[in-house]
Amino acid sequence: MSAETPIRSEFDPDHTSYRRSVQAGAIVTGSSQAVVALCQIVSVIVLSRLLTPSDFGIVAMSWPVIGLLSIFQDFGLTQATVQRPGITRQDVNFLFWLNVGISGLVALAIFATAPLAAAFYSEPKIAALLMAMSCLVLIQGLGAQHTALLNRRMRFPALSAMEVAGALGGLATSVIWALLSPSYWALFGGSLVTVLLPVIVAWSLSGWRPGLPRRAEGGRALVNFGAGLTGFNLSNFVARNADNVLIGRFLGGAPLGLYDRAYKLMLMPLRQATNPLARVMVPTLARLSDDPARYRQAYLTVVPLLLIALVPGVAALIIVAPTFIPFLLGPEWQESALIFSALGFAGLLQPLNNPAGWLFISQGRSRDFMIWGVVTATTSVAAFVIGLPYGVFGVAVCYTVSEYLRTPFLWWFIGRKGPVTARHMLGAAGPTLVGAHLALGGFFWFHPVLPGNPIAQAAIAASLTYSVTILIALIFPSGREAARNLLGMIPRRLQRKSS
Repeated sequence: MSAETPIRSEFDPDHTSYRRSVQAGAIVTGSSQAVVALCQIVSVIVLSRLLTPSDFGIVAMSWPVIGLLSIFQDFGLTQATVQRPGITRQDVNFLFWLNVGISGLVALAIFATAPLAAAFYSEPKIAALLMAMSCLVLIQGLGAQHTALLNRRMRFPALSAMEVAGALGGLATSVIWALLSPSYWALFGGSLVTVLLPVIVAWSLSGWRPGLPRRAEGGRALVNFGAGLTGFNLSNFVARNADNVLIGRFLGGAPLGLYDRAYKLMLMPLRQATNPLARVMVPTLARLSDDPARYRQAYLTVVPLLLIALVPGVAALIIVAPTFIPFLLGPEWQESALIFSALGFAGLLQPLNNPAGWLFISQGRSRDFMIWGVVTATTSVAAFVIGLPYGVFGVAVCYTVSEYLRTPFLWWFIGRKGPVTARHMLGAAGPTLVGAHLALGGFFWFHPVLPGNPIAQAAIAASLTYSVTILIALIFPSGREAARNLLGMIPRRLQRKSS
């Protein structure tokens, strides 16, 4: 490694302050993600009324091409910046130029393959859209290392400002564009602004500027670490996008548009809640890797809180989907409601399974992460193929079944090494998951007597699912511990006022 002084975090690395950092980071990140999730929900609702299912289907056909080639753009280099115990300015400069170079090559590849993708789907509109989208990849490459440094330094307000700026700017652009010229190009315009604004903010707030391109002594180790993450990302891409490709190729753009809206309403907000928390947890866990007890405590403090916050809400949405989805999107989206409910059962497990990546990355287990990605991709694609003859609803059901079958094996695989075992996760997550499933099962008996108003239905369903889930969780020691941790995050002055 270079003899230069490592780039040090602005956060004091003293272990005694990690708990405060996690709490502060979780609060800031959670607040920003509430704004981002609201923007996504508003975008789905408003744009679904301004554009057609075919418009969304064209964009959904294009994203797998972008996503596939973009996997190689980052090559795990941003996570290498965050996870590596000591990193120099020379290392970061090397990674910056490597990111930019790879991004340029990927952008050229997307531009060149656009006509082939249009021929594959038999949809000529995709070619021009993909050519325009290639610029998004290059823009992202210019800001990747600046964002990684903000993450490493645990500058959570700056990271939150980036995401909020992108979400608000992208939403405004898409809506205005759709009002003036309703077409799939409105979705491209929103994506462009969503990518561009965070890069501008990251350059403004990171305090770091690249120098001339040059090699770094520690470059090989960084690239090797990133290679394992790239293997996972490639497998994960297949798992996340094979459904869109198969539906678009064999069922057409309109069915894909229905599936895409249901998917975005259910699973994307859940990832928006868990993925940004990686910014808080990965650097924290990486710096606690030599203290297994504190590492385990940090992880088992955050995940149960995440489950309590999200899982009962997912259960409520499954119940009210048949009336709530047409109310939000319009009657032409009625078919999305059943798809939404089917994906919702997979959504019950997402807040448990998505944070597993924090463990792989913070423990430096990029090869294991890649292996698990291959398992996920293989089983997901098999599920999509099995479900395809039964339409988009069949695809959604089979994917959900595969998620339930994979989950025990995921935690067995993680628990073979490291401080967090399958037994720990069963104790931490079991009460909330059991409570939500019992609440969901019981509530179906009362669904026929719910009021006809969709908003009233949603309010009653949410109140009951959260109440039942929390009450059942409190029976178990881990549920009571999660409740104490939640109260501990509330400022003492507010607790005094409430008492």
